[in-house]
Amino acid sequence: MANIKSAKKRIKVINAKTAVNKKRKSEVKTYIKRFNDAVDANNFDEAKELLRLVEKKLYKAAAKNTIHKNAASRRVSRLSKKLNAAM
Repeated sequence: MANIKSAKKRIKVINAKTAVNKKRKSEVKTYIKRFNDAVDANNFDEAKELLRLVEKKLYKAAAKNTIHKNAASRRVSRLSKKLNAAM
């Protein structure tokens, strides 16, 4: 455990940021799962809407440095590719 006041504060800040990042990543994973379910069920209208939503969530997470911007682009690209191949 830290003894210095600034180190104690850093621990609090890191824990808060970790919780926010975890929430963001979890939300993205949930939407990706919904997208995959829609594609598997051949529900392409819903899948298109979810793809737009997932893209927005991924780029927002990248802007907030939760995930790397190239990782967000890669995921969006793969999901788009999956939707186009299924249609």
